[in-house]
Amino acid sequence: MDEPSTPSEQLTPPQPSAPPEPSLPPGAPAPPEPLTPQVLADPARLTTALVDIESVSGNEQRIADAVEAALRRAPHLRVDRHRNTVMARTELGRPQRVILAGHLDTVPVAGNLPARVDGDVIHGCGTSDMKSGVAVALHLAVTCPQPRYDVTYLFYEAEEVTSDRNGLHLVAGAHPQWLVADFAVLLEPTYGLVEAGCQGTVRAVVRTTGVRAHTARAWRGVNAIHAAGEVLARLVGYRARRPVIDGCEYREGLNAVRIAGGVAGNVVPDACEVEVNLRFAPDRTVKEAVAHVREVFEGYEVEVVDAAPGALPGLDAAPAVEFVAAAGVPARAKLGWTDVARFAALGVPALNFGPGDPELAHSPEERVEIPRIRAATDVLRRWLDPVA
Repeated sequence: MDEPSTPSEQLTPPQPSAPPEPSLPPGAPAPPEPLTPQVLADPARLTTALVDIESVSGNEQRIADAVEAALRRAPHLRVDRHRNTVMARTELGRPQRVILAGHLDTVPVAGNLPARVDGDVIHGCGTSDMKSGVAVALHLAVTCPQPRYDVTYLFYEAEEVTSDRNGLHLVAGAHPQWLVADFAVLLEPTYGLVEAGCQGTVRAVVRTTGVRAHTARAWRGVNAIHAAGEVLARLVGYRARRPVIDGCEYREGLNAVRIAGGVAGNVVPDACEVEVNLRFAPDRTVKEAVAHVREVFEGYEVEVVDAAPGALPGLDAAPAVEFVAAAGVPARAKLGWTDVARFAALGVPALNFGPGDPELAHSPEERVEIPRIRAATDVLRRWLDPVA
């Protein structure tokens, strides 16, 4: 090769310096970790990545976009979306279909984002309720291509707010075929226990009335707040049922949750309202539960302001029997209300199972233990994957 006739430094034009890396404003959190195949392969790491995508109810678009993109990379899944609810399903021609469902939204952030990993514990908003459960389901959706059942995975919006915004409610109206199945698992936090069915709820307002008068001449009036004493006495003396259904003991409860009354500091009040809440076992219908509340407060005006049915355990469904066997622990009653009631209303038996601790849900101290995430993943994989 001939030598260059000019110095080598003149042959290479000066290169522009690389632009500086974009910097975050002081104190700004790092961006969430992308849902890469490596992240999806580890349900604990995936939990942290999902927690870092802030998704307070009404703000689920970004997390729904990320979940949808991850699912669309899996060739064995058919993926659809309604608003901010993402559905993925296998279509393998199995004789039975099961649903794994989890909500994408959280309650408002309480100074607990981004996620923080401390040893074997992940701290942060939604870690327990229920992004760890969502992470387990999303991990299985992309890593279990040949499950023993056909599986529908539902990642839905707005569980933490009013029922009319709930993603399952909206899907039931727009795409009811997405909810057709023989059995469902809702990945609500249960701390790795199997919680079957759920209780129903009734909220009602019990009213007392009186006659207004000046407190200086109180004998001319009738005090409606004092009259509410009998309402409270009936609550104090109430003896709640503890029915056992399919081996699961449910504990009912009837409590005053709010009281309001009074006109002014010098007026005998003529009205008082006591709001009560009945949590009832799923062997009662809503109609029967409402009738029970009216019976307890016979003689008073009672207005029902909200009611939702419970869900029977449904433990005799074949997939449920196999799931409890895979979990290795007996099922117990779910004492709160969850979206398993929506499945039960559609004729789909359902239970609750997830790695999070329900006692920590919605609190600033919300956290989840990594061993619980891995244990829940192992249970579901044993149940779903014939080669596990």
